[in-house]
Amino acid sequence: MVSYAFSAAVGLTTLLLTRMLPSSCDTLVALPPSTVGPRVVFGKNSDRPCDEVQEVLYFPAADHAAEEKVECTYIEIEQAPHTYAVVLSRPAWLWGAEMGANEHQVCIGNEAVWSREEAHPEEALLGMDLVRLGLERADSAQKAVDVITELLEKYGQGGNCMEAESSFTYHNSFLISDRTEAWVLETSGKYWAAERVEEGHRNISNLYSITTKIDREHPEMRGHARSQGWWDGKAPFSFAQVYSRTDTARIEAATSRFREGRRLLEKSEGYCPCPEAKGQRDKESGINKQGAFMTTGSMVSVLPRDPSLPGVHYFTGTPDPERSVFKPFIFVEDIKQLGMTRSPCFGHEDPVKKQPRFQSKPDRKHPLYLRHEAAAAVIAAEKEQGNKIVQNMRKLEEEKMAEMEQLLSGGVEDSSVLVHLFSRATEEEINVYGKS
Repeated sequence: MVSYAFSAAVGLTTLLLTRMLPSSCDTLVALPPSTVGPRVVFGKNSDRPCDEVQEVLYFPAADHAAEEKVECTYIEIEQAPHTYAVVLSRPAWLWGAEMGANEHQVCIGNEAVWSREEAHPEEALLGMDLVRLGLERADSAQKAVDVITELLEKYGQGGNCMEAESSFTYHNSFLISDRTEAWVLETSGKYWAAERVEEGHRNISNLYSITTKIDREHPEMRGHARSQGWWDGKAPFSFAQVYSRTDTARIEAATSRFREGRRLLEKSEGYCPCPEAKGQRDKESGINKQGAFMTTGSMVSVLPRDPSLPGVHYFTGTPDPERSVFKPFIFVEDIKQLGMTRSPCFGHEDPVKKQPRFQSKPDRKHPLYLRHEAAAAVIAAEKEQGNKIVQNMRKLEEEKMAEMEQLLSGGVEDSSVLVHLFSRATEEEINVYGKS
């Protein structure tokens, strides 16, 4: 039997997260009673430039020496004494991640947001760096809020967010979840507000969404807004109303998309009733948006409330969820790097590392991306052969769903068989392309 919980997760995630315009992403979380059973479901589609490669990588837990540094995308910061094991989906040119999870089943995704404060082009921590740092250093969603806000205060956020000479900068919001709760964290420069989500569902998009329910905040956040003349100190304080920049078409589009996402979550009560999620992957309906910015990577995580059961994290590692396979990953001991979704490394010769930056753009396609790209061309050009490829992809995905449902319900008896779970699923996907 195909996992209804995962099918629902993928279906709803794809439905909500593929109605996108340039520079957009959407992230969602559903908690009991809005989920099928005592599980938390987290999902994100990452919309990035259509030629950008997104890789899926695993990094084990590690201890670090005192005074050790870690080199992020643009700046070097103090390393933590211990970092947790993480699995990340990230644009291949940078250090951080668009989305990911850690061994404690903390999941984080970030969104670009635009504030009345100008986003700084000066190089600091990218929002994507903060995603990875939060995952590496926090064993709960609430602790991740602490990690991100402390780093934000100390190092700031800023720098070009695209692999290009033209500057593209923004502030960041984050959706953070674990097995028990979720947090929405929205930032403007060093200022921030956070909202706790204990039940039901929540989505974020490319706009501020925290209004008057503020559970934590920067101590100077309200005073700063008042000093700028954005708030008179008397009206009820709404973070979104006070800090949002509202004079751009981008905000208009994001508002519409955010409201649609929330409406669909409310209508579906946190899950999609379509087990195979075929309609959610449809391009003709407009649900699966394409263009200069498109979905270059997707993630869905299913987190049972029972800590004895594994969390299952599904990643595509390829663009366009309609013609991608969601492949499972489970944290166990002795996992090695995920080679088939790892892009070439250029070290200190990488144009991102050399000054001036972005003078050229190397080929960052990983092995799965190359095979997927070739299959996608066949799907687009040859109807009969393309349908066969898609059918085989869906069959593979359904098989993986069924296998994971057994683990989500019954637990893991022998973790050693899961060491190569994601890698083997990737190899099977490549075999599908080769046989088709």
